Amino acid sequence: MSARDANVPPEATRRAKPFYAKLHNQVIVAIVAAIIAGAAWPSVAVTLKPLGEGFIKLLSMMIAPIVFCIIVSGIAGMGNAGHVARTAVRSLVYFYVVSALALLLGLIAANLIPAGAGLNADPKAIDTSSISGYVTAAKDQGVVSFLLNIIPNTMIDAFAKGAILQVMLVAVLFGLALIVLGERASMVSNLVDQLTKVVFSIVEMIVALSPIGAFGAMAFTVGRFGLHSLLPLLKLILVFYGTCVVFMLLVLVPIARRVGFSVRKFCRYIVEELLLVLATANSEAMMPRLMEKLERLGVRKSVVGLVVPTGYSFNLAGSCIYFTLCVVFIAQATNTPLPLQRQVVILLVTMLMSKGATGFTGAGFVVLAATLSAMPDIPMAGLALLLGIDPFMQRGRGLTNYIGNGIAAIAIAGWEKDLDVAELNRRLDRGPDADFSAALGVPAAEAARASEAGKAATIGSERRSG
Repeated sequence: MSARDANVPPEATRRAKPFYAKLHNQVIVAIVAAIIAGAAWPSVAVTLKPLGEGFIKLLSMMIAPIVFCIIVSGIAGMGNAGHVARTAVRSLVYFYVVSALALLLGLIAANLIPAGAGLNADPKAIDTSSISGYVTAAKDQGVVSFLLNIIPNTMIDAFAKGAILQVMLVAVLFGLALIVLGERASMVSNLVDQLTKVVFSIVEMIVALSPIGAFGAMAFTVGRFGLHSLLPLLKLILVFYGTCVVFMLLVLVPIARRVGFSVRKFCRYIVEELLLVLATANSEAMMPRLMEKLERLGVRKSVVGLVVPTGYSFNLAGSCIYFTLCVVFIAQATNTPLPLQRQVVILLVTMLMSKGATGFTGAGFVVLAATLSAMPDIPMAGLALLLGIDPFMQRGRGLTNYIGNGIAAIAIAGWEKDLDVAELNRRLDRGPDADFSAALGVPAAEAARASEAGKAATIGSERRSG
């Protein structure tokens, strides 16, 4: 073996995986098979729901420990409480600006293409029994209750409930305490670092079951609701997905260009996770994978830990587009007049209500109901028009939210001048399959240093042998 070969990790010399062995290809096959099964045998497909639910629950149980470990390890590694505060403030500024643009785009799209016009739905004739649960849940949705719920009853209670913002609060306090204690708590810091590797290893085991989970979740959705349920409101669905694409082109692409990377390449890097969001309609369960891949790309652990979990409550661009678009759609469908000043009120109300629109099944629908409850002139009964298509629109919300939170973490890392953009682009060009350092669990920056050290050692060896 030559000196050069000796310095190349074995993962780097592996041949490319065959088509059938790549996880994202397995997921694609599973999704296609699920759609066929759901359309051909709906009664059987509905019984497959536990496969999807079980997979989501397995991933969801890892969110709290991963968020805790990454935030604690990242903050402790900063060694500066001021740096933590600056990153948090910049994140919130970014989230509110991007969310406002998403809400505005949804409102503009609803006015340019009035998908609800002509439906002439009579609110008194609509069966509202199917939405009663969402309306009841919406009564507890408010800004004050949202802020108070960030504080857990006990530290253990935050982990038991899996409440992300509560876990974040505990983790931030824990990390700041480690900064204050310094060397006296070095053993605890090292323990958290090792624990992070363990929980990520568990996530990799669970992700190996992705094709099964994707098949079960998609088969149930198609079997339960049927593709025919899309036809009556197909125009609204197309407007929603089109607006999400426009948002990416007009907002996310310029942000990425400003940082110096490609949104297309980033989406290719996380394609496995995007397919799973599409199949399961649950982007929050894929949070651990997003955080892991962002670290592989060289985004600092502290930024990943602060930005991504917070983004799932404050940076939901897909949900924001959905809220304004659907509120105006219901008004159009029920022939409720919406003058300009009323639409400004919709924009302000959804800006407040959209925060915290994740964390439980049907959260987006509950927030939409809460928005309508704050605007009594728009009939709440109109929600029933959307119930049948919401599972399909939920996938669009999830995809946009997922991509948006990933780009937010990279953008804020660049804003903090804490990102090696050249290394980021090298890893995006290689793709996740060729990223041998990820298999070793080595961060991008460390991998680069190791690579340079290997080159130096090889040159030195060749000079000695010469």
